[in-house]
Amino acid sequence: MTTAPADSGTPSTTAPRNAIDRFFSVTARGSTFGAEIRGGLVTFVTMAYIVILNPIILSGSADIDGNTLAFPAVGAATALAAGVMTIVFGLVTRLPFGFASGLGINAFLAFSVVGQVTWPEAMALVVINGLVIVLLAATGLRKMIFDAVPLQLKLAITVGIGLFIAFIGFVNSGFVTATGEASPPVGLGAGGSVATVPTLLFVVTLVLTGILVALRVKGGLLIGLVTGTLLAVIAEAVWHLGAAADGRAGGWGLTVPALTGSPFALPDLSLIGAVDFGFDLGRVSVVALVMIVFTLVFSNFFDAMGTMTGLAKEAGLADEKGDFPRIKPALIVEGVGAVVGGATSSSSNTVFIESGAGIGEGARTGLANMVTGVMFLLAMFLTPLTSIVPTEIAAAALVIVGAMMMAQIAHIDLTDFRVLLPVFLTATVMPLTYSIANGIGAGFVSWVVIQAFSGRAKQISPLLWIVAGGFLIFFARGPIQALIGA
Repeated sequence: MTTAPADSGTPSTTAPRNAIDRFFSVTARGSTFGAEIRGGLVTFVTMAYIVILNPIILSGSADIDGNTLAFPAVGAATALAAGVMTIVFGLVTRLPFGFASGLGINAFLAFSVVGQVTWPEAMALVVINGLVIVLLAATGLRKMIFDAVPLQLKLAITVGIGLFIAFIGFVNSGFVTATGEASPPVGLGAGGSVATVPTLLFVVTLVLTGILVALRVKGGLLIGLVTGTLLAVIAEAVWHLGAAADGRAGGWGLTVPALTGSPFALPDLSLIGAVDFGFDLGRVSVVALVMIVFTLVFSNFFDAMGTMTGLAKEAGLADEKGDFPRIKPALIVEGVGAVVGGATSSSSNTVFIESGAGIGEGARTGLANMVTGVMFLLAMFLTPLTSIVPTEIAAAALVIVGAMMMAQIAHIDLTDFRVLLPVFLTATVMPLTYSIANGIGAGFVSWVVIQAFSGRAKQISPLLWIVAGGFLIFFARGPIQALIGA
């Protein structure tokens, strides 16, 4: 029997088994405790790379004073913030969406912002960004903008995120690589072929997991990830491939599947609270600070909106309009994630698209978040164990989930070109520019322009006009900032 999602207004015919079941609506959403635990573990495994990757990005850039963030401290702060926010989000919203440091924003901070301010000042800007988002969500404006988005674009966002997830998986696995040439800019593997053991194991894990999922084997994603990791450990023990970052040709990407030394390490939490709101206006203008916050808010705002829409649709928790249970508190807590990320110097924390892997494994409630969150908190002490799962293996799960999310395109009527082009741009710009916000912006702007000039201007929500205008500023923020600064 199929039961209705909790908070949908339709009562479930199956009574909850206990208080935990009742609180998280496990039975009401057609899930089980086993599925939630498996889903939570799979989400953690596919997200665990952030504990390694975030420190690589943030600690690799010196700020305007020449100071850098310590790698171990960023790693500990990343795991702490992810664990706390994932648990809080699960308790408040009862949704299975994991939280961690957003990749787009951390790169923006490391490669653009700290060239103008110090790291503590940069993290203060992240906190301000979070407070703005919380205000927009609490006043209902963020939900109003969400409601103004046409259903076709909401579905397109889901499809685009699926393509984005898959592309991340292909890149992380080495299956797709940059050629360094103008044409083609990307290619298959190394020299046009799958020539490394890590990439080969990605293919093996992808095929194995795909077969298990096709056969509807319970725990198929988790079984595939565990099996792939074991094969990776064996391969490393036999061939000693090492890390590609150490100059080892054919080595592993971010993590080497081998445990050396103790699996335990005490976390360095020295970056907690290392923020500075006393900006030196003698070397950075107010205009520059405003443009930085504007960029952070736009990226955070629409990345999270698109991600939550796609995940809710994938989990079967969204209604025909794309709304999902407890949407307003979800939007508020997402803003709080930015505040927590800035306060811990781990960068803005937001909903992770990799949560789709846990949803694909059966997660439907916030109970899965309890599992994922606890694993992140343990990761503060178990960083050596966390790094055993290589990104090439986790990438296989991302490709599988991307394929699952692509299925939503079947619900879009693409016979009308006024719908087709914005949907196409939304879905393709995301992976090609490595940004969910860019894809949403391209879709919004093209939707408004095409609808307006084809006789449907009155059907466009006033808020959508405003948001599209905001995206035009967002896309042109570089020249605008240079012009104002001049």
